[in-house]
Amino acid sequence: MRRSLKFLLRPTRHQEIALTACLEDHRQLYNAALEHRRTAYAKAGVSVRYGDQSAELKHIRADDTGGQGRWSFSSQQATLRRLDKAFAAFFRRVKAGRTPGFPRFKGRGRFDTVEWPKDGDGCRWDSQPGHPSATYVRLQGVGHVRVHRHRPVKGRVKTISVKREGSRWYLVLSCDNVPAEPLPATGAMAGIDLGVASLVTTSDGVRVANPRHLAAGAGRLADAQRDLARKRRGSRRRRKAVARVAALHGKVRRQRLDYAHKAALVLVRAYDVIVHEDLRIANMTRSASGTVEAPGRNVAQKSGLNRSILDAGWGVFLTTLSHKAESAGRELIAVNPAGTSRTCSRCGHCAKANRVTQAEFRCVSCGHAAHADVNAAVNIVRAGLALRQAAEAA
Repeated sequence: MRRSLKFLLRPTRHQEIALTACLEDHRQLYNAALEHRRTAYAKAGVSVRYGDQSAELKHIRADDTGGQGRWSFSSQQATLRRLDKAFAAFFRRVKAGRTPGFPRFKGRGRFDTVEWPKDGDGCRWDSQPGHPSATYVRLQGVGHVRVHRHRPVKGRVKTISVKREGSRWYLVLSCDNVPAEPLPATGAMAGIDLGVASLVTTSDGVRVANPRHLAAGAGRLADAQRDLARKRRGSRRRRKAVARVAALHGKVRRQRLDYAHKAALVLVRAYDVIVHEDLRIANMTRSASGTVEAPGRNVAQKSGLNRSILDAGWGVFLTTLSHKAESAGRELIAVNPAGTSRTCSRCGHCAKANRVTQAEFRCVSCGHAAHADVNAAVNIVRAGLALRQAAEAA
């Protein structure tokens, strides 16, 4: 398996200045490469590729030894590949008929990650293995930076990235050949229904609460955003206000991820097979405002529902559950969610009238009554079992 591990960096003041300069130089390289591509196509109709720009790197580094020449050649190639991937995604969206989204220049604060594609090429993980109590990573142009290693690193370190989040610096290791850690079999199978009132409801009737992290901190966030709106653009106080808003959002993001890990671990330990809905969250949370010619209906209600869905963090939870299930040797099955909340789990009758309220289900055909989320979870586990049997038969 391939896994990514994230560790907190503890740079000194001089190392923090060097890391900031490293990000800034890579940002300028990205913007210069984007301008090169735009100008070449606009003036001469020539499409510039990654190979062309990578070949120019040695001349750029030779002419700017105190700037671009300080950093790893491979990390600068990774930045050019990042731009190339942005253009590839742009052309893919154009071909699919979607909103293109042409690659944009990166402003200050919009470029916060530098990647080294190979351990040992401009970077070195665990650069001082003989140190009795601390772990260091060596980065070209920065030096040996201390790492807060809170967990062991398994497998082979493939790539190393440095990421800035607010005032903190993080190290991200991508590791290959990470061994699985299978859990003992339980013989149990469950379907899970994701919701807003409860984050997860299983077919056994177990309900995992939705902590609503964003709603809990909405008051502090609103105060910080109002304070930000009063600040003059470009001022030092505005930069501090922006940092405060970002810190509050970062705390909510970390709380949501931590809760997703804990909730997913409980499910993985309890069940051998877990069935969930194959949700299209981006489509479900699309704005209902419409256009000037065709305005949407119930816009305020739909906006509140979208906010609640995103606050629940379904996508984060499903991604975490997938990783933990793979590591533990569990089976994860995704089924089509169509009709699961309107179908009676006893007789199979599907009707909109079956859903009396958000929490109550009563079949108009057979009279079966149950909690709506539990009824949906039973339908989900049955659909997953049918898919599993069909796959085994094939």
